[in-house]
Amino acid sequence: MSIWTDKQGRLHVGIMVKGERVHRRLPEGATKGDAKQLEAEIRKAAVQPSVSIPNDPPLPVVMALYLDHAEFLRSPKTARQHAMRAGRWCEGKRASAARDVADKIISDMRGHYKPATINRTLGAMKTALTLAFRQRMIPTNYGAEIRRLPENNARHVYLSIEQVRMLADKASEQTRAAIWIALLTGCRRGEILKLRPEHIGRDTLTIPAGNTKTLRIRTIPIVPALRPWLEFVPLKINKEGLKSGFRRAREAAGLSVNFHDLRHSCASLLINYGVPLEVIRDILGHTTVKTTERYAHLIIDRQAEALAMLSSAVSAGAKRV
Repeated sequence: MSIWTDKQGRLHVGIMVKGERVHRRLPEGATKGDAKQLEAEIRKAAVQPSVSIPNDPPLPVVMALYLDHAEFLRSPKTARQHAMRAGRWCEGKRASAARDVADKIISDMRGHYKPATINRTLGAMKTALTLAFRQRMIPTNYGAEIRRLPENNARHVYLSIEQVRMLADKASEQTRAAIWIALLTGCRRGEILKLRPEHIGRDTLTIPAGNTKTLRIRTIPIVPALRPWLEFVPLKINKEGLKSGFRRAREAAGLSVNFHDLRHSCASLLINYGVPLEVIRDILGHTTVKTTERYAHLIIDRQAEALAMLSSAVSAGAKRV
């Protein structure tokens, strides 16, 4: 059956064209007459190689919309790389085949790339299809049919102050400054590398919106332990220099950690001091407290320890009775 109605009452047209399935979902309110007319147009286009199938542009044309869109993103070069990675799978395919193309991307890339990287490529395709839909190039947003992989990339390593001190003692002066700034502010590596003297106030440190992941300005109080390390701002090393310096320090300290673990450690130490999640959210610059809730289990752990002590006391008292 080439024309059918889904559970939402939307009409669909699906036929085989040169060995490939061409599928259209008609807009709301479309009639069976509209569906039959669209089917006829598709069949007509199928026998005329020089004529494009109506409302079904080639996927490379759609992806080109994303490449233009990437110019306005925070990291245009990285965004373009994710889009270009999908190129060989998009070649010779049309927008209506986006879900099948996405499935093929996942199948071929899995095992070679992390789920997060695959998802960036799928995300570029989804955005491109959304742009095409908004520009009326396609009758429905095929990007909505693409599902990302579960990333499960959560990695929780929490350092004690003693471990951070051991790590910092093994680091070069510039890397040591970055380590303590990260722990005492919760800042990300990129935010620290972009710090400039004008960002340092008398009592607060200002992270400009353009330097943050969420593109929101963040203000962090300057505590006494932080101030000596701010004298090293701006750091005299770049991203690669900090990465290699941190790697040498962690190897010398015998710790299996990465720089971002300092941000996690800032949060975990604050929780141990009884700081509410809402306050930690503001310090770390999370958009919502939901993101900060990844550390909620630490609060539960503290509560469990406290109740365990109470339980031991109760049990000891019961034995004496």
